[in-house]
Amino acid sequence: MAKRIFDIVFSLVVLFFSFPIFIIAAVMIKVDSPGPIIFKQRRVGKNGRIFMILKFRTMKMATGSLITAAGDARISRAGKLLRRTNFDELPQFINIVKGDMSVVGPRPEIPELVMHYAPWQREILCFRPGFTSFATVKFLHEERLLEKKELMEFYLNEVL
Repeated sequence: MAKRIFDIVFSLVVLFFSFPIFIIAAVMIKVDSPGPIIFKQRRVGKNGRIFMILKFRTMKMATGSLITAAGDARISRAGKLLRRTNFDELPQFINIVKGDMSVVGPRPEIPELVMHYAPWQREILCFRPGFTSFATVKFLHEERLLEKKELMEFYLNEVL
């Protein structure tokens, strides 16, 4: 219960103080490319529950790979800045307030990757996914790691 209270209070404080960044990011995204300001994507949460993760949209409206590599042409100019500063992740604090995520926990994955989990890997689904984790620090620049290999295979074998 204390962790949940911390998650809510911490997230509300972050959202309050980052409100000017939300406004600036929204304007940058709208000026840079047409489409929604917020990107929503299905992710797997605690006990396998699907939720919609929120991020600032950093890519042009297009379809393609679920995994982004460094130099991806789909990333907008505003998106490059948002990703470099990690400000694209700020809307996830809304997910934390809603109870979809926690401040610290394993990163939530897309259902397409979770379906490849071995039984022992599925144990991670017992925890509420987090905004940050050990893997986030270890693979800080994940998109650079992925540019050298078959993306899905590398992600499944090395990152997970």
